[in-house]
Amino acid sequence: MKPRPERGAKRRSVTPQWFQCVHCGQPVVPDACGTEHRNHCSRCLWSKHVDDAPGDRAADCGGAMEPVAVWVRKGGEWAIIHRCVRCGAMHSNRIAGDDSELVLISLAVRPLSQPPFPLERLAGQE
Repeated sequence: MKPRPERGAKRRSVTPQWFQCVHCGQPVVPDACGTEHRNHCSRCLWSKHVDDAPGDRAADCGGAMEPVAVWVRKGGEWAIIHRCVRCGAMHSNRIAGDDSELVLISLAVRPLSQPPFPLERLAGQE
């Protein structure tokens, strides 16, 4: 694991560059959505484990990060929860303006469409 910069230390400058999605192969342009730290595909929302802290590109893992959930931050901003398929690390990432609304909504309703228990069990509890 690489050492993190001391608090207040300047992060290394990262020039935004396009990258190819590790899951669907879509070219992703970081500045297309107005952020310098774009790290997930706008089509499938998958990411790559490259950061320890947002934008630092210090992670050694490099595994694909699956979008597993969404949550709502204070103020109503949505964020995606990614889990690395290689090391299991989890990170929260802000959604971007060009992210697929259909994929975001499908992540949000997944617990309702795939509950962790049989729904028939609830029918007998009325």
